[in-house]
Amino acid sequence: MKTHTTPEGETVYVATDEGDRGSKAPFYVAYVTPDRERRYGWFCAECETVDNAMDAMGRIQCNRCDNLRKPTEWDAAHE
Repeated sequence: MKTHTTPEGETVYVATDEGDRGSKAPFYVAYVTPDRERRYGWFCAECETVDNAMDAMGRIQCNRCDNLRKPTEWDAAHE
Protein backbone atom coordinates (compact mmCIF):
# COMPACT_ATOMS: atom_id res chain seq x y z
CA MET A 1 0.00 0.00 0.00
CA LYS A 2 1.08 3.53 -0.58
CA THR A 3 0.58 6.40 1.84
CA HIS A 4 -1.06 9.72 1.12
CA THR A 5 -1.41 12.82 3.28
CA THR A 6 -4.84 14.45 3.31
CA PRO A 7 -5.28 18.25 3.28
CA GLU A 8 -5.95 17.99 7.04
CA GLY A 9 -2.53 16.38 7.56
CA GLU A 10 -3.81 12.85 8.19
CA THR A 11 -2.00 9.89 6.68
CA VAL A 12 -4.19 7.42 4.79
CA TYR A 13 -3.16 4.10 3.28
CA VAL A 14 -4.14 3.55 -0.35
CA ALA A 15 -4.77 -0.06 -1.36
CA THR A 16 -3.74 -0.09 -5.02
CA ASP A 17 -4.94 -3.69 -5.22
CA GLU A 18 -8.51 -2.68 -4.28
CA GLY A 19 -10.31 -0.35 -6.58
CA ASP A 20 -12.77 0.38 -9.34
CA ARG A 21 -12.41 1.81 -12.80
CA GLY A 22 -13.15 5.49 -13.28
CA SER A 23 -13.63 7.50 -16.47
CA LYS A 24 -10.09 8.93 -16.32
CA ALA A 25 -8.24 6.69 -13.83
CA PRO A 26 -9.03 4.15 -11.11
CA PHE A 27 -10.47 4.92 -7.71
CA TYR A 28 -8.65 3.02 -4.97
CA VAL A 29 -9.85 2.27 -1.44
CA ALA A 30 -8.12 4.37 1.23
CA TYR A 31 -7.83 3.18 4.82
CA VAL A 32 -7.14 4.93 8.13
CA THR A 33 -4.76 2.19 9.25
CA PRO A 34 -2.37 -0.04 7.30
CA ASP A 35 -4.12 -3.20 8.56
CA ARG A 36 -7.21 -2.24 6.48
CA GLU A 37 -9.57 -2.36 9.46
CA ARG A 38 -11.08 1.13 9.05
CA ARG A 39 -11.97 2.49 5.66
CA TYR A 40 -11.33 6.21 5.04
CA GLY A 41 -12.90 6.59 1.60
CA TRP A 42 -11.78 6.64 -2.02
CA PHE A 43 -8.55 7.86 -3.59
CA CYS A 44 -8.61 9.25 -7.14
CA ALA A 45 -5.54 8.04 -9.04
CA GLU A 46 -5.94 10.75 -11.71
CA CYS A 47 -5.24 13.75 -9.47
CA GLU A 48 -4.15 11.87 -6.32
CA THR A 49 -6.76 13.19 -3.92
CA VAL A 50 -9.29 11.85 -1.43
CA ASP A 51 -11.65 14.76 -2.22
CA ASN A 52 -14.42 12.60 -3.70
CA ALA A 53 -18.17 12.26 -3.33
CA MET A 54 -20.31 9.10 -3.49
CA ASP A 55 -24.07 9.04 -3.94
CA ALA A 56 -26.63 6.49 -2.75
CA MET A 57 -26.31 4.43 -5.96
CA GLY A 58 -22.54 4.02 -5.61
CA ARG A 59 -21.48 6.65 -8.16
CA ILE A 60 -18.14 8.25 -7.21
CA GLN A 61 -17.07 11.61 -8.56
CA CYS A 62 -13.78 13.36 -7.90
CA ASN A 63 -14.37 16.95 -6.86
CA ARG A 64 -11.12 18.10 -8.47
CA CYS A 65 -10.77 16.43 -11.87
CA ASP A 66 -14.31 15.08 -12.49
CA ASN A 67 -13.12 11.48 -12.70
CA LEU A 68 -16.32 9.42 -12.46
CA ARG A 69 -17.24 5.86 -11.55
CA LYS A 70 -20.59 4.66 -12.85
CA PRO A 71 -23.24 3.66 -10.29
CA THR A 72 -23.01 0.15 -8.85
CA GLU A 73 -26.78 0.05 -8.33
CA TRP A 74 -29.30 1.02 -10.95
CA ASP A 75 -32.88 2.08 -10.59
CA ALA A 76 -34.92 2.26 -13.82
CA ALA A 77 -36.92 5.14 -12.32
CA HIS A 78 -33.89 7.37 -12.88
CA GLU A 79 -34.02 7.02 -16.68
